[in-house]
Amino acid sequence: MMLLRRFEIHQPTSVAEAVQMLAHFGEDASFYAGGTELLLAMKHDVLRYKHLIDVKVVSGLDSIELRDGILRIGATATHRSVERSPLIRSHLPVFVDMEQRVANVRVRNTGTLGGNLCFADPHSDPATLLLALGASVVAEGPRGRREIPMEDFITDAYETSLGTDEVLTGIQVPAATPQQRAAYVKFQVHERPMLGLALVLETSDNGESFRDARVAVGCVSPRALRSAEAESLLTGSRSAVEGNLLRAADALADSAELMDDPEGSAEYKRNLIQTFLRRAFQKAVGQP
Repeated sequence: MMLLRRFEIHQPTSVAEAVQMLAHFGEDASFYAGGTELLLAMKHDVLRYKHLIDVKVVSGLDSIELRDGILRIGATATHRSVERSPLIRSHLPVFVDMEQRVANVRVRNTGTLGGNLCFADPHSDPATLLLALGASVVAEGPRGRREIPMEDFITDAYETSLGTDEVLTGIQVPAATPQQRAAYVKFQVHERPMLGLALVLETSDNGESFRDARVAVGCVSPRALRSAEAESLLTGSRSAVEGNLLRAADALADSAELMDDPEGSAEYKRNLIQTFLRRAFQKAVGQP
């Protein structure tokens, strides 16, 4: 039986104090929120820390609010609280739909949205959808506050652009507009997503064409990625977009730089993207 090595938990009263603790303990410390992935990695001796800084106790870091058309989700908000938030359900229902299918209810009750993003597991549902939704994250450190677009935040498998002296404090997501049609679909085995695909379409006034599109695919490469070529193919009249779905899927697969690995061949993953892009389109536009 694998056991956790001994460590100390520290409970700051503010973001500033949390940052000071991290500076004091250095590489021997890590921020701790839900711990669903961090503690597992420590148990398997993949990561070793002598000090965990518990940011869950910092007041306000779990808040969810809407300001100036932007949903602002605190980094320590759990998947379950996001899933059950009336505010998010009203202003960004696709995000609630995604969160309802993250892992299982035990993980959703404990795991936090910010922790999920910081761990940067390639097999992450939120990262893929947030990328397509044009989200950003907020970090704070000794040099102050900064906003990081999602496309710049996760840089590789288990790697982010967060500074070693910074803490993630929140996630910012534009609320859906009346013209927005969005869907998140995935393929998974035993609660582990093997493919996640997010599609966001902006309809014209008559609803018969799409003036903008954002599409992202995750879980098939080290990080979720978008494709400008695929997005171009997904704009225009509805009939034209339906005819372009296969080409758009191939462009998306090309951008993901698919590789053969134990989870499937590159060709298998390409076929999954083709199937699930069509499903995402049908779900977004309300087709059965």
